[in-house]
Amino acid sequence: MSGCLGGVRTCAAMLLKTNACVALLYTFAALHCTNGHFNNNKRSRTLWYNAKNTHTGVGLSNGTLQDLSRLASDLTQFRTLLAPLMVTRVVGTQGHSNVRKHLVDTMEGLNWAVEQLAFDARTPVGHKTFTNVLATLDPTATRRLVIACHYDSKIDARGDFIGATDSAVPCAMMLHLAASLHSQLSTHSLKQSDLTLQFIFFDGEEAFRRWSNSDSLYGSRHLATLLYNQPYPPNNKEHTHQLHRMDLFVLLDLLGTRDVSFYSFFANTQHWYARMLSFERRLGELQLLNARPNMFMDKALHKTGIQDDHIPFLERDVPILHLIPVPFPSVWHKLTDNERALHYPTIDNLNRILFAFTADYLNIVP
Repeated sequence: MSGCLGGVRTCAAMLLKTNACVALLYTFAALHCTNGHFNNNKRSRTLWYNAKNTHTGVGLSNGTLQDLSRLASDLTQFRTLLAPLMVTRVVGTQGHSNVRKHLVDTMEGLNWAVEQLAFDARTPVGHKTFTNVLATLDPTATRRLVIACHYDSKIDARGDFIGATDSAVPCAMMLHLAASLHSQLSTHSLKQSDLTLQFIFFDGEEAFRRWSNSDSLYGSRHLATLLYNQPYPPNNKEHTHQLHRMDLFVLLDLLGTRDVSFYSFFANTQHWYARMLSFERRLGELQLLNARPNMFMDKALHKTGIQDDHIPFLERDVPILHLIPVPFPSVWHKLTDNERALHYPTIDNLNRILFAFTADYLNIVP
């Protein structure tokens, strides 16, 4: 990560569903097709691309928040999912490959569609092969709520850099959410909603030598370019592409320590940040959070200069919600960013808030 704050280095398109009778397709060209899936017509931009602009959370009752908190609170499961991630994960090493396998095996075991998108890139230490991992609950759905983090760790000549917060814990939070809400997410997928959940585990976020535009964000730069250049649906005349399918891109980074304060960074997603803030307040009022000061500040910080995996997507107009503490944790890019740095009551609170936010956005209930 890099920037004025000290910086955070900071797909297959759904095929057009046609009816057997072409005449019927044109007759109903102004309508959204059954279950919200895409029809190629002149109003399609209004019907799916602009849906993100009017989408609101479903609203969660106190009872639903209690049920979600119960599901989120299984720290035994969380630790089990975290343990294989707590190793050095430098690109090209066995530890890196083992972690990628853990991510893939876990998500495939939950019946998500998993893609491993490998590519080669030149780095200051020679050519490297990177692999982004994309897991999608329902690949046929038009729109996606994206939750993302990176899974590689930085090279540190001083010793083994684990990167517990950077970003083993965010990876584990995502796996924990998918596992704990497996039943609810499976039911949601069966409904063939036009909105689904997608996880992106980026490779190559860390610089190999010194942070720069060319030595950092290898995975996110590659994926953003790839998706931007893939029309969705294929051969459409409205110039929409795969990135348009992203309703909201939620990036998790540097999570797991006690010293965390979050802020809203982008005006166009302020309402979603406010929703996350409201869930922290409500969960606290219901005594469903571990005692600690509020993490979500009712304040905006624009133009922070933080560089992270959201940047290539932000530059292509994808709405971003960046969940990263400011200032960065005291262990940032230190060898002390390990198991001893983690504060599990804070992680537990973050899990409960993320569960509530996701359920609210996707309209799923326990």
